[in-house]
Amino acid sequence: MYTIRRMEISSDQEYKARNIRGFCHLYDGQEAVAMGVEAALNHDDDWITTYRCHGAALMRGATVQQIFEEQFGYRGGIAGGKGGSMHMYNKSSNFYGGAAIVGAQVPIGAGLGFYHKYKRTGENPINCSIVMYGDGSANQGQCWEAANMAALWHVPVIFACENNEFGMGTSVNRHSTITEYYKQGNQIPGIYVDGQDVLAVREGTRFAKEHCTSGKGPIYIEYKTYRYHGHSMSDPGITYRSREDVTKVRQSRDPIEQLKARILDAGFASEDELKTVEKAIRVEIQDALTAAKASSMPDASELFTDIYTTGRPHQEPRNSRVETEYPTEIRMPDLANTKYF
Repeated sequence: MYTIRRMEISSDQEYKARNIRGFCHLYDGQEAVAMGVEAALNHDDDWITTYRCHGAALMRGATVQQIFEEQFGYRGGIAGGKGGSMHMYNKSSNFYGGAAIVGAQVPIGAGLGFYHKYKRTGENPINCSIVMYGDGSANQGQCWEAANMAALWHVPVIFACENNEFGMGTSVNRHSTITEYYKQGNQIPGIYVDGQDVLAVREGTRFAKEHCTSGKGPIYIEYKTYRYHGHSMSDPGITYRSREDVTKVRQSRDPIEQLKARILDAGFASEDELKTVEKAIRVEIQDALTAAKASSMPDASELFTDIYTTGRPHQEPRNSRVETEYPTEIRMPDLANTKYF
């Protein structure tokens, strides 16, 4: 969790220095959710999330350097520098992103869950999918449609709402008649989890997976959490809430500080040992950032990879000899005698 925290603080600084362009949505404050989910599931379980995806990407095998490079648009990024902050992806560990369109990942997550049911025809699935979305996405039409189908077909999918209390700049109380998001499922059961307590997240997610893989179908989880930064880097985050509100959460509900206190109370480590760990992580983050900055943009030929194609060889750059194989002038057909039916 501390690695995510320091990585996001560095991302904040790099965005302000204009080394990261475009959109950037930071995850600091919500670290316990990503860490707890990873502790409860395994890499055979599918995971898809929102554009606030840096924490999940790290949990699913990306290195800090790869995450920095992806944000810079460099070749060593987890998506080859072509996805950016919002579109991190790692098929090798069944991490399907990073989805930029609000709520669009929810039916995809249901489809991933259906894969596990389909693969295990006649038996309860061994694995499930988890699809993360925010409180701002919760009332999107596709979310309800996906949930309805998942319930009808007993799909092993966890619909997980990361309720950080503000959909973009709008408080949950102003945009939803149901602000207890774990109750949205109608016939689908739901559980509430303290998203600032990493052990609660782990146990709640573990319970949800057991439910899904026992043939009972989908389940809702609401992780009640909080984001310290604004919705994105273009949002200062204090126009719709006060600095005092953010400070209060930092002081009373910070996921890292709560876990540190628990470790110290249990005698698992001393304050000096924890400080040594934090110092080592700070060095690790700085080294990863330095290495990422030494990288470079992808080769221009990468423009023609990872896309659907009409058949034109994608290895060739524009204005190459391939262009001569196609007509340079498009002729419209003669429509004078065309009959329409």
